[in-house]
Amino acid sequence: MTAPVIERVSVDAPYGSNTVADPKPTVGWVTQSESGGWLQASAEVELRGAQGRGPGDVQTHAVAGRESVRVAWPFRALLPREEVELRVRVTGEDGITSEWSAPRRIIAGFLADGEWEALTIAVAEPAIEAEAAVLRREFFVDGEVRRATLYATAVGVYQAAVNGADVDDQVLKPGWTPFDRRTVHESTDVTAGLVDGANAIAVRIAGAWATERYGFRDQAEIVYTDQPRFAAQLLIEYSDGRSEIVRTDADWASAPGPITASGLYAGEEHDARRALRDSAGRSPSEVGFDARSWASVAVVADIPVPEARISPFVRRIEERAVREVITTPAGKTVVDFGQNLVGRLRIRVTGAVGDVVTLRHAEVLEHGELGTRPLRAAAATDRYTLAGGGEEIWEPEFTFHGFRYAEIDGWPGEFDPADVTAVVIHSDMERTGWFDTSHELVRQLHENVVWGLRGNFLSVPTDCPQRDERLGWTGDIQVFAPTASFLYDVRGFLDSWLRDLSLDQVDGVVPFVVPNVLGEARPAAAWGDAATVVPTVLHERFGDLDTLARQYDSMKGWTDAILALSGDRRLWEGMFQFGDWLDPDAPPERPAEAKTAPDLVASAYLFRSADLVAKAATLLGKDAEAAEYARLAEEVRSAFLAEYVTADGRMLSDAQTAYSLAIVFDIVDQEQQQMLGDRLAELTRLGDHRIGTGFVGTPIIQDALTRTGHLDTARLLLTQTENPSWLYPVTMGATTIWERWDSMLPDGTINPGEMTSFNHYALGAIADWLHRDVAGLAPAAPGYARLRIAPHPLDGFDFAEAVHLTPYGRACVRWDRESGEVTVEAVVPANTDAEVVLPDGTRREVGSGTHRWTVQIPAAVRG
Repeated sequence: MTAPVIERVSVDAPYGSNTVADPKPTVGWVTQSESGGWLQASAEVELRGAQGRGPGDVQTHAVAGRESVRVAWPFRALLPREEVELRVRVTGEDGITSEWSAPRRIIAGFLADGEWEALTIAVAEPAIEAEAAVLRREFFVDGEVRRATLYATAVGVYQAAVNGADVDDQVLKPGWTPFDRRTVHESTDVTAGLVDGANAIAVRIAGAWATERYGFRDQAEIVYTDQPRFAAQLLIEYSDGRSEIVRTDADWASAPGPITASGLYAGEEHDARRALRDSAGRSPSEVGFDARSWASVAVVADIPVPEARISPFVRRIEERAVREVITTPAGKTVVDFGQNLVGRLRIRVTGAVGDVVTLRHAEVLEHGELGTRPLRAAAATDRYTLAGGGEEIWEPEFTFHGFRYAEIDGWPGEFDPADVTAVVIHSDMERTGWFDTSHELVRQLHENVVWGLRGNFLSVPTDCPQRDERLGWTGDIQVFAPTASFLYDVRGFLDSWLRDLSLDQVDGVVPFVVPNVLGEARPAAAWGDAATVVPTVLHERFGDLDTLARQYDSMKGWTDAILALSGDRRLWEGMFQFGDWLDPDAPPERPAEAKTAPDLVASAYLFRSADLVAKAATLLGKDAEAAEYARLAEEVRSAFLAEYVTADGRMLSDAQTAYSLAIVFDIVDQEQQQMLGDRLAELTRLGDHRIGTGFVGTPIIQDALTRTGHLDTARLLLTQTENPSWLYPVTMGATTIWERWDSMLPDGTINPGEMTSFNHYALGAIADWLHRDVAGLAPAAPGYARLRIAPHPLDGFDFAEAVHLTPYGRACVRWDRESGEVTVEAVVPANTDAEVVLPDGTRREVGSGTHRWTVQIPAAVRG
């Protein structure tokens, strides 16, 4: 028998970082073992360098049993800026002990209470609204520096440079939070950038989310501020024990930079003739820069004391070359990158001083021309004015666009597509899930889901990345959270966003968007229920009980608010609802007019949230509250059944979403469930296996059909290519998920509705069913401590496979069809086990390792 190996040690820190935001971060480790059925009997966790006494200070902690995911910090709390190393070794139930893991470095990135002392500064006399500017100051370093840490934040966005070099590779930092109540700071080690003697720091700032106008049509208005603000403190710790702070205050100076206009919706304009270089060629972040013409900054009202970052950084993730150059019928030059993406362009251009290159972005072409109507008021246009005199390279800094196509105007000389590159940006999260299948259109559908997530997970989970919206709509992430949690490690990303959701609740009511920039908070089913659903998903997929515990009051607040609205009838009715938003039968301009009654949707979600709060209370040891919310959930369930479900298995709204809600939310009992499932399958067949659901029904209809034995109906629904269907957009060349089933009509005309996006992930929630049911890989216990392996081979598919990096390690399920048989192969990570249901109904219980079974292909029981 061979010894197990610790593959990785994890800690609550942004992806690619060792900096933690909590004095007691949770930790975990992944073990690999060649021994089948390996289970951890115990573990040792060792911490070096604690209490500031150097490498000789060692603490150890023993863990009994299988615990290895999100293990509570077993040592005393970290101190600000403390650096430690953590390593782990494990012993299996076979008695064999691993070697110690490689050490995991941990840096305490938070500030102690009272340590934040930076003043907030801004341009004193801005010339325009949301003026982009550069702030600077020089400072002196006197002695050997042991460590220098820059703590910085903005109401707006920023990038800092020290002695001529940017301090990191992040973009659009610190991101978007409810700026009036919560800000976050970066904790950047700039030790290597300092020199003994004179030093300089310069900060480029712009407004971005903070100065944008939010709202629709003429109602759009500034919510936070009309000018960006910045605050920072640079803590310099000397080797002799001294320390000093360089902070933002009235001693800083400011000047307009080359960015002459910047906005998320409008785009960015950059005049290279205004580049900030003095006569000696020095930049503002270099010592000796001539700043005599610069103005003093204004010290403005303080921002909320910033918290250390827990969400992942936004970064440039990849680059894509032009795939095709198109000359449109109107004679315009348009470049096609072959993929609808989110980011901006980088250009390399040579021309005369004053030449202006204009870049307009759009997701689609309409009859050969750039399709900009769906952008509404968003110009999505960048302009670069050349300095002249040689090759110039430029990329906008403080904006982003959703696009596949870009129109190039004003290019000096002969245009070479190699001079234009699309730079993809989004929150930098670890990819953890993959899906593959022999069905090429379904494979592309899944790829579209991945790109939809990538484009809309940019600081906050948005509805779309291109038009004058880009808001954190709660309904979208409520339905998409399970899919997202499979594809990427979104735990920290959604943990941060949920903190904002709690702050934005008003008397328990969750607003439509978080951060809330649309005004009052009004209750809406399936949207506000993000408060209960998303924390539940994080517990289910990541074993994250900490976030569930922190969000518990938020969960209760929302549920109590809608229970109060339900009154004695225990039905949520007669109020505004989005309902089954974007039912394909709804008129283009009235997307809430769905076949399923909005009150039915609302009452189903009322039951779900009450039920989820009851379950959360049980997990948290709140037994009395668990019993109370279980009682309330049962009252809602009984009222729902009496109001909406007949004795013979019909529903008041005889529509697919209604039946799916009752089945998947477990509102009806087993016998009723089957009757409702049969009617659901019948409705699907009567609809020629075209989709008949909107935002609410789409994520769950396949589960409802599969659960009630109608796998072949689910297959036909999945593989339908006629509009409306999941695959219709794929046949139309889509590379992301559309907002509407028919965002583009078959003749190449954009949907006439005012609200149309070609990058909206909500309808891509189907991918979770592909992972769990088609491939057959799902969690059977929180954090995949136990797996459920239950593949459903679909007729016409030769294979399907799902791979997921669970908190315990790599899991995989694949099935292949050949000659009337199906072979299932599964990889179960060490320290877990699995319940298995094979396609012929055979059940197994297996431990870790690689397993393989071959069974006869069963005949479909139902249609």
